[in-house]
Amino acid sequence: MEIDMSLTRPIATLQRYRSLMPSGPLAVGLCTGVLTLLSAGCQNGGQETLADSQTGQPAQREQLLVDAMASPARMQPQAKMMAMPAPQPLPQPSRDRFEAVEENTVKQASVDPVSTFSIDVDTASYSFSRRMINEGRLPTPDAVRLEEWVNYFDYDYTAPASPDTPFSTGVTVVESPWTAGNKLVHIGIKGYQVDASSRPRANLVFLLDVSGSMGAPDKLPLLQQSLSMMVKDMHPEDSVAIVVYAGASGVVLPPTAVKDRTAITQALSRLQVGGSTAGGEGIQLAYQLAEQHFDEKAINRVILATDGDFNVGVTDPRSLEALVSRQREKGIYLSVLGFGQGNYNDHLMQTLAQNGNGVAAYIDNLNEARKVLVTESTSSLFTIAEDVKIQVEFNPATVQEYRLLGYETRALEREDFNNDSVDAGEIGAGHTVTALYEITPADKTPLIDPPRYGARENAATAGAQSNEYAFIKLRYKRPGESRSRLLQTPVAMSQPALSAEARQEVEFAVAVAGAAQIIKGSKFSGNWTLEEAIALAQNNRGEDPYGYRSEFVQLLRQAQVSRDI
Repeated sequence: MEIDMSLTRPIATLQRYRSLMPSGPLAVGLCTGVLTLLSAGCQNGGQETLADSQTGQPAQREQLLVDAMASPARMQPQAKMMAMPAPQPLPQPSRDRFEAVEENTVKQASVDPVSTFSIDVDTASYSFSRRMINEGRLPTPDAVRLEEWVNYFDYDYTAPASPDTPFSTGVTVVESPWTAGNKLVHIGIKGYQVDASSRPRANLVFLLDVSGSMGAPDKLPLLQQSLSMMVKDMHPEDSVAIVVYAGASGVVLPPTAVKDRTAITQALSRLQVGGSTAGGEGIQLAYQLAEQHFDEKAINRVILATDGDFNVGVTDPRSLEALVSRQREKGIYLSVLGFGQGNYNDHLMQTLAQNGNGVAAYIDNLNEARKVLVTESTSSLFTIAEDVKIQVEFNPATVQEYRLLGYETRALEREDFNNDSVDAGEIGAGHTVTALYEITPADKTPLIDPPRYGARENAATAGAQSNEYAFIKLRYKRPGESRSRLLQTPVAMSQPALSAEARQEVEFAVAVAGAAQIIKGSKFSGNWTLEEAIALAQNNRGEDPYGYRSEFVQLLRQAQVSRDI
């Protein structure tokens, strides 16, 4: 008789791996479980046809498995069959969208001495990355924007004493912890802190995504809780309107004074999901409502809350960007709150917020909602300086190379600095902004060989300022003004001694920047490790009243575990 070898192959396989199998009751469970699988897979027309390899007669399957896997003396016929795990669905690929941007590279001061960029006070990158790390995954490199990690934290920089000066600027030079011999130029900006009781009235339109993609607990339900928390902290004379969009858009609540909080919170609680995402139509309706009830003495702002999945209506990013820019010029600003994951369109959210003179934040839990919408609500709503640009000119006589850490999506052309028609970032009341440059001093070994021909006259003409590393210029506009103002400060090679408190703030910012480089996979982080970043952050947490810095230390430890898996 011809033997069907495909039926005996499982037995032979088990015999070859006999030595690897456990003995005792565990072996019994494994034997019986495999027996069940073989029996199910060897049926032909409802008849059991597993053949004995010697006789060609139907074999005693159980005896064959016993011979192959265990000694009969160890078998326990009454042992229970091992339960087989239920098949798990394959994970679905994420459709979260982040802009792919090349990391800032090293530039020679003798060839390209000037660096220009717009400030950034967004924080979405950090909170989205935090969520991924807490779920046991490292964020994709494009999701890590270094400046948003650094600027997620508040810093105790010296604040201006008078509203006549909207912000103060401090510059510090410290050693680079990841490149021996290099230095870090730390620029710290602190906005004037306006008393919450004296801020202008807020005239807000909530533009809320209630499409089918918002049904997850971390989307619409979290959105409702977050905005209800915000409303409870607002002033009675503030007003809120609610516009929703899904397959179509509509007004759920006309402008309502916050003194009637019950009406606002009830309107929020009644929201339900359904339909596709006509985000463009929703934005147009929200702006129409804001224009109809515009108050030139108030803060007029649309707050968009969404997972970013715009798929019907006006979806062209350039058209949306133009719409938001036109409304910004009318005095109606836009802030963006992102929720959920899986189809989060970070790139579009960033574009809208940047053109709307607003912040882009990502809400992953109620603690983050409290930080963005309650603790930092004044700085998020009340702008004290617009179109803030920074331009740094490095001295070729003292600096061979420099590199701006982060701000890749905020880069400006050199001529944009003096062009008041070029949009840039905003500073809110009490906001802090931090920027870091890594420089290679003239007496250290550079990454780039100096040019053999040309570009040396720059170094020669810089001799008169041989005691300076760089010269920093800042431009900004007062809200409502069209002409910018200029601030300037040199970066001296000889730095005054820092107080313990000031050094603590600088060192913590350096720890965050260094950790972001490592997690992003930067080629410029050298041999610096997450362990060293953890130690530097741990030693410079300071008072940490809300625990954000302590949370960061724990986050790095979790990231360390994820990297080692």
